[in-house]
Amino acid sequence: MTGFLLFQVVAIPLLIFAAARDIATRLIPDEVSIAIAVAGLIGRVMTAGWADAGLSLLIGVALFLLLLPLAARGLLGGGDVKVMSAMAVGLAPHETWLFIVATVFAGGLLGVAYILGRHVVPQPRLAGQASLLRRVLVVEAWRVRRRGPLPYAVAIAVGGILVLTLLPRA
Repeated sequence: MTGFLLFQVVAIPLLIFAAARDIATRLIPDEVSIAIAVAGLIGRVMTAGWADAGLSLLIGVALFLLLLPLAARGLLGGGDVKVMSAMAVGLAPHETWLFIVATVFAGGLLGVAYILGRHVVPQPRLAGQASLLRRVLVVEAWRVRRRGPLPYAVAIAVGGILVLTLLPRA
């Protein structure tokens, strides 16, 4: 297994899990970010060697430090900062830039969807023993209508999956 394939196999399901968890609870477990970062570091060492892995780790730390003030001001969730930084550890510098750009575009689309959703999404009601999915959808509709925070891990997952699946590999 190549290093990048290892990173894909670990990161893609964890990104999907983080997005689902963010939608349901607006919390992302630290273990998700740790697993992505560890798999990314191992993958970079296997693929490009220790020097490039160290550079990717340095970029991940720099991204964390750049995004931390946004989290401190409540503009971005702490879990979102950690997941984005963890993804940077597994990507080459130019891939990290593409990941950030893809994530920002996906976040813009998510924001537009939530703005439009405020005017379109009805307030559903729970009846009896509703399924977990139904309960999550009802809560999310309530958040949309009340201008709640975006589940930005959805945008991060879209950006990450796009970069992990569409980038050409040598």
